[in-house]
Amino acid sequence: MLSAISLRSFSPQRSRFFISLRSPRKPILSLAPPTAAEEMDSPSPSCVLVLSGKSSAEMEIAKTLKSSNSLKLPDNSEVKIFVHPEIQRPPSEESFQIDLFMKSLSTNQFGRFFIWSPHLPSTHDVVSHNFGELPIGAVCTTDIQSKGRGRSKNVWESPIGCLLFSFTIQMDDGKIVPLLQYVISLAITEAIKEICDKNGLPYLDVRIKWPNDLYLNGLKVGGILCTSTYKSKKFNVSAGIGLNVDNEKPTVCLNAVLQELSVASYKFTREDMLAAFFNKFETLYDLFIHQGFQALEELYYKTWLHSGQRVIIQEKNEEQVVENVVTIQGLTPSGYLLAVGEDNQMCELHPDGNSFDFFKGLVRRKL
Repeated sequence: MLSAISLRSFSPQRSRFFISLRSPRKPILSLAPPTAAEEMDSPSPSCVLVLSGKSSAEMEIAKTLKSSNSLKLPDNSEVKIFVHPEIQRPPSEESFQIDLFMKSLSTNQFGRFFIWSPHLPSTHDVVSHNFGELPIGAVCTTDIQSKGRGRSKNVWESPIGCLLFSFTIQMDDGKIVPLLQYVISLAITEAIKEICDKNGLPYLDVRIKWPNDLYLNGLKVGGILCTSTYKSKKFNVSAGIGLNVDNEKPTVCLNAVLQELSVASYKFTREDMLAAFFNKFETLYDLFIHQGFQALEELYYKTWLHSGQRVIIQEKNEEQVVENVVTIQGLTPSGYLLAVGEDNQMCELHPDGNSFDFFKGLVRRKL
């Protein structure tokens, strides 16, 4: 199948995501005295953050952050911090269950320091704005997100049923930072496979659409956003993920497809999905850092949509627009698409950063 492509420019570090899920605005859950649980149920302009940790050391960090009240939001709105389990019950049955997540988590670093909020503008803003205050591998999740960040600064509202989270990573080599989103994408698809295998479920064929989207049955089911800053010779990366677990409209979700394939009563939960992701990501990330992305390429190519895909590149030659057909072969070391033209000339394809569909605006550079 051919895809028409226009000519623009792009930088790989500008890749943006987010799952496009809209719903009517729901009441903001926040805090009001006298008890923590009652505060969670009452509308308020303040932001609630509930901190938790897998070990006593991480719980001490949570207590220190609460006592210092050092976590802030970019808009300087009021932040109220609690340490789990100060709130003895969640505000609703649909709220994220921290204890269930921690029970399934088996990592050494990622996901062990945990932040939950019933409603946030953006989980990505929480981790990126407080990067220096949080341990590496810290994760923030929310039940409802009203201002999720997307590609080209698009804003998405995401309702209950979506797994929405962001976490912190620190890297030394800036050359491989653009490849991180591919490792994250692969960890999500591998986590879904593992859950299906563990529970005797039919395989959900979630595929990676380069560079940062996840597709199921031809429809977008999730996406990844990675941003980074450079400080003290380190790249501080904030990675955000959106995955539609249990919200059937307006697109597709894991549980709806699972119901079509299986008579089993099992349903994916956000807690199990998040724990499975971190358990898988930590293993893949270790391979990535110590052996390079080459150690993951074979598995990645089995999971993405593009091997052998033919696309049309539209390029200007003086006053004429010339169309050239190229076939995608894989990835270049820098993370762009490797393709071969009909003249057998190898080339590198860059997305333009403007088209909503990456394959409507690829720029060719001959190798």
